[in-house]
Amino acid sequence: MRRWTQDDFDSMSWHDNHVHGLRIAAGAHGAGEVELDIDYILEWLKPADGSYRFRIAPAKLRFLDVTNLRITVDYAVVSAAIGPFSLSGIERTYQQRKRYVAVCWKLLANFPPGEITLEAPGFEQTLVGPDVIADRQWLDPAERVGGRRDR
Repeated sequence: MRRWTQDDFDSMSWHDNHVHGLRIAAGAHGAGEVELDIDYILEWLKPADGSYRFRIAPAKLRFLDVTNLRITVDYAVVSAAIGPFSLSGIERTYQQRKRYVAVCWKLLANFPPGEITLEAPGFEQTLVGPDVIADRQWLDPAERVGGRRDR
């Protein structure tokens, strides 16, 4: 599969996916769009020699009609070098508001620590390049732009 939506949420995992970019775009009526450029781990390959390998593809994760965006990712608290941050997962909850039920998303960062929270009715995730098998949980720049290098 090369495209997913909120209907696929329960079958997806973003554990240890790296975030390379974040784009925020204005939309209608004060809502907007939040897009993350991620390395999506399609499959954790069982170790033959004691080390996991990963099937990874570059992807765009886009939340639509976003409101109440909050971003807190703290590189300073761990003296981390600036680079892609890693997600530990994404949570979805529903909260009753005065006139509607909000779909709330929490994208938890495992390193450096932090989170992105927002309200949005859903998301789209699309693979934007070929998958690569790697002994690490991220793609290098050549692999992200379509170059294939199985290791």
